[in-house]
Amino acid sequence: MTRSDAPPDPATAHAWTALGGDPALLGNVAYRAVSGGLPARLPVAELARATVGVCSLAAAELGARRSGGAVPAIRVDEGAVATAFVSERHLRIDGRKPTNFAPLSGFWRAADGWVRTHANYPHHRARLLTALGLSGDSGPDELAAALAARPARVIQETVYAAGGLAVAVAEPGQSEIPLAGLPLIESRRIGEGAPRPLLGPAPFPEAPLPVRGAPSGSVVLPARGVRVLDLTRVIAGPVATRTLALLGADVLRLDSPGLPEDPDAHADTGFGKRSTALDLGAPEDRRTFEALLADADVVVTGYRPGALDRFGLAPDALLERHPGLIVAQLCAWGWSGPWAGRRGFDSLVQAATGIAAIEAHADADGHPGVLPAQALDHGTGYLLAAGVLRGLTERQEVGGGRHLRLSLAGTASWLLHGIAPVPRDGGPAHDPVPWLAETASDQGVLRYARSPVATPDGPLDWARSPGCLGADAPRWL
Repeated sequence: MTRSDAPPDPATAHAWTALGGDPALLGNVAYRAVSGGLPARLPVAELARATVGVCSLAAAELGARRSGGAVPAIRVDEGAVATAFVSERHLRIDGRKPTNFAPLSGFWRAADGWVRTHANYPHHRARLLTALGLSGDSGPDELAAALAARPARVIQETVYAAGGLAVAVAEPGQSEIPLAGLPLIESRRIGEGAPRPLLGPAPFPEAPLPVRGAPSGSVVLPARGVRVLDLTRVIAGPVATRTLALLGADVLRLDSPGLPEDPDAHADTGFGKRSTALDLGAPEDRRTFEALLADADVVVTGYRPGALDRFGLAPDALLERHPGLIVAQLCAWGWSGPWAGRRGFDSLVQAATGIAAIEAHADADGHPGVLPAQALDHGTGYLLAAGVLRGLTERQEVGGGRHLRLSLAGTASWLLHGIAPVPRDGGPAHDPVPWLAETASDQGVLRYARSPVATPDGPLDWARSPGCLGADAPRWL
């Protein structure tokens, strides 16, 4: 494929600039259009393809730096993007369709508007019910009655104070979140040091499962040999680390034994990774973790600002102990301001920033709407992976450590204020079937969405299916 002389896609150019990428490389990424992939009032399709586009370009750039060649041209298929952005909806486990939202998660009428709750995890469900004075066996009817009797912002603050998750649905332009000026990506270099080149080129390794969809021995994996500690949960962070694993990184997911993840979520986002459990408050597990850190290239976290600092995982503390490390952080509401320390998920950010009100259907009696995908999660995940890939490229040339910060609210601000719809040239109707595959796993036969990340050699697939959470030894391959 040859480099395109067409003007760069504006959203792609914005994201690539935010990543610190060379503008001259924007002509190396092009798109194959489809119609009807991610229909919405907001420019979701533009956001989705741009985030995958810059991730693909960052991977191509790193691969070229490792092999000493020119950065190749790549072409992202919008059909693959639209399919992957709802990967959790396409997932089947032995034919079973997982439940993506629990019965007490959703929109509810309040006394003066609407609220959005998130109660997928048992502890969040318990805190929501406790905050509202309801018994632990209460169902949707009891919850609806309790919420209808209270103002939306009273519900929001009462549930937040109890450690639960509920937000008032904001009208467009009336969000409590200070969206103006929220950066899409924050990146800083920390410390000095010699460049740290990666060995390359890096062909496919021997894998425990066949590498599906790629000619054996002919594909360069740009992140081959990179060691990634994955301290993320749910969708955005795991999408980022799933992508790094696709590109060859040794990704070790780490969870606390006392905070289990939903196995169905891991079945979607655990491709390519290994998974272990460590209690960072226990001395022996902490020593194991520090040994892993000593040989890591990248640490990715997906917790609230400051939540992991007590374990010595504040970025500056990490980079002081391990110069040259890339520390990539993700949170919900941004890294400063009154909401920075709050828990959050994509659905809540959509509600609190005005997105849900914009996407409401005119005939739905004021009921808020949703984006056609958890687009803040998926989009931020691909941007996070792109930031890590660019950090690896820069570290080869300049040295020093890197600190990256992204947030779902920053991506929401970009969607609301920074992306203009792009006129479409049509294209075939979106069909997800070509982008779905099946594989055996420890959890059963999985039907899953393949990655949309484009490479010069064509689509890649993961070399490893998701294992069981916490089943792997805490060591590097």
